[in-house]
Amino acid sequence: MTRNATARWEGSGKEGKGTLNAQSGTFQDAPYSFVTRFENASGTNPEELLAAAHAGCFSMKLAFELNAAGFTSDRIETNCAITLENGAISTSALKTTVSVPGLSEEQFKEIAEKAKKECPVSKLYNCDVTLDAQLA
Repeated sequence: MTRNATARWEGSGKEGKGTLNAQSGTFQDAPYSFVTRFENASGTNPEELLAAAHAGCFSMKLAFELNAAGFTSDRIETNCAITLENGAISTSALKTTVSVPGLSEEQFKEIAEKAKKECPVSKLYNCDVTLDAQLA
């Protein structure tokens, strides 16, 4: 399976602007620029997209790991914070809250750590991946 997205950039690094398009059509001509990346202007940026990818991938992997252990979650809610420092992504911090009937805290922590380690996006990132997992 191969998925793709396209970026178009026009102009200089600081004054230029670009758009992002997803193969699926989920986003088309999503604006990004220096001010959407390094300030708080409206639009997206690579780090936000990486955070969404990691949160989504981890949540799905956790659901599969819970199923493999004989559990089904009522809800998995994951936030991911990507930190860009000195020109490199240094951290992808996952924070998840999960509701799973009948699951002990010990089992949950073990399953969540396994999901973090085996999530395909976690494997891709060359940075510190952290996890704060809470059982609701």
